[in-house]
Amino acid sequence: MARHGGGRGWYGKVVGAALGVTMLAVGASVWTAQADSVGGGPASGASASAAPGGAAEAVDVSIAHASDAGPRGVNITIDDGPDPAWTPQVLDLLDEYGVKATFCMTGVQAEAYPDLVKDVVAAGHRLCDHSVSHDTGMDKKPEAYQSKEILDAERMIIKASGGVRPMYYRAPGGAFTPYSRKLAASHGMRPLGWNVDTKDFERPGTDAIVATVQRELANGPTILFHDAGGDRTQTVEALRQVLPWLKEQGYAFGFPVR
Repeated sequence: MARHGGGRGWYGKVVGAALGVTMLAVGASVWTAQADSVGGGPASGASASAAPGGAAEAVDVSIAHASDAGPRGVNITIDDGPDPAWTPQVLDLLDEYGVKATFCMTGVQAEAYPDLVKDVVAAGHRLCDHSVSHDTGMDKKPEAYQSKEILDAERMIIKASGGVRPMYYRAPGGAFTPYSRKLAASHGMRPLGWNVDTKDFERPGTDAIVATVQRELANGPTILFHDAGGDRTQTVEALRQVLPWLKEQGYAFGFPVR
């Protein structure tokens, strides 16, 4: 998977604050076990709730790409927010076309804009842990660092949402490790990949973003867009074209499998 590392200076401004997040005393022990070989099917009866309350049950550790809407299903995923300028516009478009999406949020953004997190939940969308600080090199870092990035973000998102748990974990830039996948899955967060990288973060132009979706959708159903990290005008305009086009082609909108 592509690593969206370029042009992310805005993250650097918040990393210092993110690394200072204090681990909340919630009675959970720090994860120290080494990850075993990853594979196999989903845990028996695994079903993390999207509603407040209760601990999540473990889910499959493999990276999800398929849609729960079946062979003609597509998953719209929105990364790096929430952002006060762009997330409301994305939410308006999704509502206009009756589409539910998965929002992969960083801890620092969720903590900064809790009302937007609640808006996402209220609209029926799902939450995804996208780490605290969006470190695309975290797969090269110690397991203690990976744990802090994932679990601190989980707590920050749950707090910002009013108690709603993230149902997935998407590693920044696809920087998964067997350890991070197993850790996330043990907290009820299915590791989440993508099949179509729209490259919208690079702002290639609305037409180019739309063309990428139309060209690469045959690769699989999970499409990657962004609602933060800079000017997302092109993303919003691309969604305005892509969403009705997908409906015209007979696709159904779903969520990534868990």
